[in-house]
Amino acid sequence: MDPIEKLTGGFKRFRDGQFQQQRATYEDLVDHGQHPKIALVACADSRVDPATVLQADPGDLFMIRNVANLVPPFEEGGEFHGTSAALEFAVDHLEVEHILVLGHAHCGGIRSMFDPSPAPANSFIAPWMSLVKSAYLRVEGTMPDASVAEKAHHCEKEAVLVSLENLMTFPNIRERVGAGRLRLHGWHVDIRSCTLQVYDPQQQHFETVG
Repeated sequence: MDPIEKLTGGFKRFRDGQFQQQRATYEDLVDHGQHPKIALVACADSRVDPATVLQADPGDLFMIRNVANLVPPFEEGGEFHGTSAALEFAVDHLEVEHILVLGHAHCGGIRSMFDPSPAPANSFIAPWMSLVKSAYLRVEGTMPDASVAEKAHHCEKEAVLVSLENLMTFPNIRERVGAGRLRLHGWHVDIRSCTLQVYDPQQQHFETVG
């Protein structure tokens, strides 16, 4: 089937099925606006749709997706800050109560950091992935003899922690966390084994959800 036709056909099935079943919900979201409690930073990877994996309902998640689910540090310079703008809207306008960074296994962006071949000229991906170079260096330094697959898997989780650290460089986020009005979460999902791990800041490691 043509991929575009598949999507238009999917919309028709949605319109005649789920939309009719949840019509009141969708109308309420339009008439009274969205009020999600959670802002979720996820990867653009087509295999990991957070709404599907987490079985979220319409209006539950304010979604921010980019390559490798990264959060850049706060900065005032520059002109185009899509992820930072989305976080500002989620925190200052929607007043979400949680920000969740959802990492995932088999992430192409993380894996690219372990690719020995040089990045092409004018690459956008390499500079973007440099945001979590510290995660890459920690993995290379602590497990130099591991396979690339093992290193990348550990780096996926380390990158989540870097993004959590970067979230705290935003004054509005730091203020709300300090006041107990906002909580930060780091999760990692593996779609092959269908497992979810949640970072425990007290124990400083990821724990598998039973």
